[in-house]
Amino acid sequence: MTLAVTGSTGQLGGRVARRLADAGVEQRLLVRDPSRAPRLPGATAVAAPYADGDAVRAALDGVGTVLMVSASETLDRVEQHRTFVDAAADAGVAHLVYVSFLGAAPDATFTLARDHWATEEHVRARGLPATFLRDSLYADFAPVLVGEDGAIRGPAGDGRVAPVAQDDIADVAVAVLRDPAAHAGRTYDLTGPEALTFAGLAATLSAATGRDVRYVPETLEEAYASRASYGAPDWQVEAWVSTYTAVAAGELDVVSPAVPDLLGRPARTLEQVLRARG
Repeated sequence: MTLAVTGSTGQLGGRVARRLADAGVEQRLLVRDPSRAPRLPGATAVAAPYADGDAVRAALDGVGTVLMVSASETLDRVEQHRTFVDAAADAGVAHLVYVSFLGAAPDATFTLARDHWATEEHVRARGLPATFLRDSLYADFAPVLVGEDGAIRGPAGDGRVAPVAQDDIADVAVAVLRDPAAHAGRTYDLTGPEALTFAGLAATLSAATGRDVRYVPETLEEAYASRASYGAPDWQVEAWVSTYTAVAAGELDVVSPAVPDLLGRPARTLEQVLRARG
């Protein structure tokens, strides 16, 4: 049955699409702009923005399984997701693999995790056979947390998180996409092998990069004030800050066996991810 992959112009969807192509799997790439889609053997790019239900229905015609990478962070992201899910159900998709977030819940501290919960609930409501990949924070993005002065600042307290490698998520996604029936109805928490405090993250970044990185705790007031300078809308600032407060609340202090169980090898450590980046 035909596979469809969304998000192939991004880091995660692109990894999945390349792995499928390398394995000789034909796929349909659903993108906003086909000219930006990766050129891969056996892949056909189709214009199908999440918010365009008609385009998505047409693009998913004949598709058996689809990987749905969550849309870019916007105020209407949940509505875009619902439109996509409705179109997938109407097109007769047999299995949907959705990239969700660890601890997705209606009352999650991390505001965007609530978006993921709402999306999961809509998938369930439409009766689509599905697999949810609930990812922890991306290990690959750890360097982005570091300011120009070498400090990671945020109200994370002594909370812990086990960041997961995007390569591991992609490997799991491919395994599920290639044998969806074996994973129907399952929710997998995808994490790295070790839960670290932000001080531990800073120490790992220092060791792997040779740069002096430190963690500087912030109060909530300091966190909001320091991020206000970016000129982002309130909901975006709230999302940024709540990433840290979710860690402080212990909601991301999870080390899951899902990656090694599904792949038959250990999950990549943060240090391995950082050293691979060079």
